[in-house]
Amino acid sequence: MKSNIIQSGAEAILIERDGQLIKRRIKKGYRIKEIDDKLRKLRTRKEGKILERAGKVISCPKVIKIDDKDMEIVMEFIDGKKLSRELNNFELKEQKEICKKIGQEVAKLHELDIIHGDLTTSNMILREGKVYLIDFGLGFENGKIEDKAVDLHLIKQALEAKHFEHHKELYKKILEGYEEYKDSKKVLVQLEKVELRGRYKNH
Repeated sequence: MKSNIIQSGAEAILIERDGQLIKRRIKKGYRIKEIDDKLRKLRTRKEGKILERAGKVISCPKVIKIDDKDMEIVMEFIDGKKLSRELNNFELKEQKEICKKIGQEVAKLHELDIIHGDLTTSNMILREGKVYLIDFGLGFENGKIEDKAVDLHLIKQALEAKHFEHHKELYKKILEGYEEYKDSKKVLVQLEKVELRGRYKNH
């Protein structure tokens, strides 16, 4: 059984094995073992449950197993194009279509009151015309309007940073897709406040 470490971060390592992705939470030596075990178990369980719930309405990796003992989630491996690397390579028309799909996926997620927490194109994969949201490690449930506004603010910042050339047009398409969410107007009003706060902090 061939295993391939595809990413190693501060919180977890990602291992690809036979069409599956294993997300294993790393031990933290600076924490007391009992506390570390408890935290890793809680976070593994929480992320797994969010993925399971989100998977009922959006395109995201299917959960195969949540393993409390090894602190890992075994899920479907999404083999596609990571949008942080590939979005700029598409024609503008296609980029806009993809961004509208992003907005639609986020709308469905927010309809469930699930917050992704790290909405950047690094956590989005295009496969067979569908946009998959991945890595819910910072995600949580019962999100408020403010949390949803922050989610949108994150994707806006990601576009400005990695897809600068057409970021305004692309963001507009994301919002167009997002309008399918029934409370989208409330979120956009709150988003303006979030952005104002950001501007004040920077002056």
